[in-house]
Amino acid sequence: MGFLSSIIAFVFVLGVMVLVHELGHFLAARYFDVKVDAFAFGFGPRLFGFRGKETDYKVCLLPLGGFVKMAGENPGESSDNPRDFMAKPRWQRIVIALGGPVFNFALAGVLLVGLFMVHYEKLAYLEDPARVGFVAEDSGAARAGIQRGDLLLSIDGRLTPDWESVNFAVVAAANSTIQVAVDRKGRTIEMPVDVGVEESRGVGDAGWMPDSGVLLGPVEKGRPAEEAGIQPGDRLVSVSGERVYAVRQVPELVKKLAGSEGSFEIERGTERLMLRVAPVFDESEVSGGAWRIGVGLRPEFEMVQAALPFSDAVRESVRYNLNNATLIFTFLRRLVVGQMSARSIEGPIGIARISGEAARSGLPQLVMIMAIISLNLGIFNLLPIPILDGGMITMLLIESMLRCDLSLAVKERVLQFGFLFLILLFAYVMYNDIVKSIGPG
Repeated sequence: MGFLSSIIAFVFVLGVMVLVHELGHFLAARYFDVKVDAFAFGFGPRLFGFRGKETDYKVCLLPLGGFVKMAGENPGESSDNPRDFMAKPRWQRIVIALGGPVFNFALAGVLLVGLFMVHYEKLAYLEDPARVGFVAEDSGAARAGIQRGDLLLSIDGRLTPDWESVNFAVVAAANSTIQVAVDRKGRTIEMPVDVGVEESRGVGDAGWMPDSGVLLGPVEKGRPAEEAGIQPGDRLVSVSGERVYAVRQVPELVKKLAGSEGSFEIERGTERLMLRVAPVFDESEVSGGAWRIGVGLRPEFEMVQAALPFSDAVRESVRYNLNNATLIFTFLRRLVVGQMSARSIEGPIGIARISGEAARSGLPQLVMIMAIISLNLGIFNLLPIPILDGGMITMLLIESMLRCDLSLAVKERVLQFGFLFLILLFAYVMYNDIVKSIGPG
């Protein structure tokens, strides 16, 4: 059922994204009286559809995109007809190319406004001052000397008044060094912190965390946690007398036991229990060998839930999308200069997995994922890569500066390069998706 729901969610999400994107091109073309031969979802042979007065509206075999075919849009096609794409002024062709990405941006905004007016959800700690609750061993923060209780004041000169601004700065700083200013007992200290990579998501991780309770569950059958009497929903207070402040701390404490029995202090409702648990060494195909007790861990963060009025929903939607767009451009820049691994890119399989997980979590999560994907799709299509909208816009701007058309041979070579690049990119992200799905084993 999980695989099937992922496929259904993927087709639905992709279908909406493609429909909206191509609708932007279609409406812009019709506005400038460009003849549209086909409006297609998918590529390859036509499966079904209907023919309008002059446009074939169709669904094709391969549901991995879509296109609007305009008369006279390909290099070398005749533009004698005033309704041909190439017969239109360059500024009109640029507007038509912009139509798709602009509609994706608009969809991202509208989806979030509608969602936030019904269901706005946010982790409460994100608005708290960024006071460090725990520092992971062998992390960039630990090596720099960050301590529990430090208040993070700024990162690279930018003020960080809350955890949201700290997370925003760190996520995009993978494999780089950031300059951090902290308040330690009234004294301001500055230090460089090396930001690593969180392997599961491919984003930056400095190794510091806020204070949070740790909830246990689910409990694996026949494992030490079950044998000791741990139950789902138990709150972990301490391990062998050492107070627990964050989820990342627990594997370190379990590792220190190295198979010997330790005391796990548990809160269960109004009760406080002391359970004896001996970890076992477990080889995992995904995460490798480690000492484990066989229980899931999750932070105990309070959620802020509300239904925002329209004006607040619009403001929050704009803020959220601008922050995400900034992160996307930062990731792209760092990918180009080699500061971030391309393994962080998600392809069709990854998008299907994420869409399926969101759909199983509920409609709000699915809407949020759709907004994020729509924003990503709009930005991706604006990249100056031939065949994409951004590539077409770039060539039109170059022609405008030169005040003449590029030769047919140049346009054909550029399009061939763009096609080859996209094929190689698609092959890479598919391989990347498969590797991440089956794990390093």
